[in-house]
Amino acid sequence: MIQYIFILFFTTSILFAQAPSNSKLKDSLASQILDPLRPAKATFYSAVLPGLGQIYNKKYWKVPLVYGAIGTSMYFYIDNQKQYNIYRDEYKNRLAGNKSDSEYLSRLSESQLMSAQKQFKRNSDLSLLCAVGFYALNIIDANIDASLSQFNVNNRLAFKPLIIKDTTLRNDVIISCIYTF
Repeated sequence: MIQYIFILFFTTSILFAQAPSNSKLKDSLASQILDPLRPAKATFYSAVLPGLGQIYNKKYWKVPLVYGAIGTSMYFYIDNQKQYNIYRDEYKNRLAGNKSDSEYLSRLSESQLMSAQKQFKRNSDLSLLCAVGFYALNIIDANIDASLSQFNVNNRLAFKPLIIKDTTLRNDVIISCIYTF
């Protein structure tokens, strides 16, 4: 018997839980045309020419950052590669029995030349890796920015934490999150 009363109570509470509303709400949001290919276009443009995807997304302030990051990495790559070649050529000349033209390089031992070569080669490789990483980051940024630029954000979307202090019987604190849209 208790089971039937329990089932009857919950079915009637579900039926009367929401009353139909006669007032119709007018959608105040203007319909925005979404371009599903926008992220793909921005990605392609950024892959062809770094910074072009940011220009396509109208984020012009990011273009100097892209070129600064990639340009700085390439500068260090070229500089370390030149230094590596200088020390490598000096080491090869010593093995061939030739004298050095540079006074500084003539004072270095062969082990110091080998150590400098390893250091500059490592720095050169690391700089090239950074340049490739910044290039990939430029492409990823253009794609994500194009995807998020079509996301609907207005004042009706909200996340409001609500803290209610219940003082009826016990001093309890109720924490809830309210999403409105």
